[in-house]
Amino acid sequence: MASDDRWLERLRLELAWFTGRAALGCRGAGAILRFERVRPRRRGFQPLRAHEITPQFLDRAIRALKRWEYDFLGMDEVCRRAVTLPEPRRFVALTFDGAAKDLIDFAYPVLAHHAVPFTIYVPTAFPDGVGQAWWLGLEQVIARESRINLMMGEKEQRFVVTDRAGKQALFAHLESWLRSLSPADLAAAIADLCTRYRIDLAALSREASMDWEDLAKLAADPLVTIGSATVNYPVLANMKDSAALREMTMGKAVAEAAFRREVGHFAFPFGDRAAFRRSHVIMAEEAGFASAVSTIPGIVDAEGRTNLRALPRISWDGRVRSLRMLRVLVSGAAFAPVKPTGSTTGQT
Repeated sequence: MASDDRWLERLRLELAWFTGRAALGCRGAGAILRFERVRPRRRGFQPLRAHEITPQFLDRAIRALKRWEYDFLGMDEVCRRAVTLPEPRRFVALTFDGAAKDLIDFAYPVLAHHAVPFTIYVPTAFPDGVGQAWWLGLEQVIARESRINLMMGEKEQRFVVTDRAGKQALFAHLESWLRSLSPADLAAAIADLCTRYRIDLAALSREASMDWEDLAKLAADPLVTIGSATVNYPVLANMKDSAALREMTMGKAVAEAAFRREVGHFAFPFGDRAAFRRSHVIMAEEAGFASAVSTIPGIVDAEGRTNLRALPRISWDGRVRSLRMLRVLVSGAAFAPVKPTGSTTGQT
């Protein structure tokens, strides 16, 4: 059913292109694009394929956006354009979540070649070498095993999966369950699973993440904006407000100490409507962030009509390589207009 919905959505966007809405129906000041991993195409079981793009697609996308005469902006300038009068040219901002190692290995050469600004949102436990990329541990267990036992709550559960479709469905089920847990319960559940199946989650997480030396190289580039994504990348909605605020303020403080500069931009971990609440939007302002980005799809408007601490982003699906669809999405034609709030601190 999810696959059918995805293809229906793709058809709707393609039709928008062919009917001219991408060219004639542009609205808003611009768009923020969200990516996670950038690396060469791989084979085998890949439940997280939607979160990856290839370096070749990144290159094609940047070339296309230049042809379409978009201005490439860092987040400081995005904030300025969001509260001033509309400008003749629309903008696009490239953002990358999670500080994955392949960003410096495969994405940065493309971005530097094109001399375009971009923003990285760093969860500081990961360059410290203590972050847990639990989704990668889950992926490895399901990829390797056909019979999987684990504790879900107080009950032992057993799953038998022998084909790729079954493994994909099981990954989606367990990922959703893990994301619903408190940070402590999630850590216990993934530790139990990885211990049973001899997955070294700590080593896996370190291998997939940039270290501080990598990030220092990127931070030295004036086109790179370093943002914060908490310390441990938890689902803030599963935490008490005091703990969530601590994650936000500590992530900012650690990043500022590491880079010896103000870190003024924030990304809500995971960032969908289930991942954070209105109280977290208010916390972002209290913590001193000029902006906070979500993964709720949409377009950034001018004249203060978009909440700077709940900015929408377009998360690109790495299984799709259609530049036509990209053009429709960044044009705003695919999104319903948002009613003006008259404030940059409104609700999500």
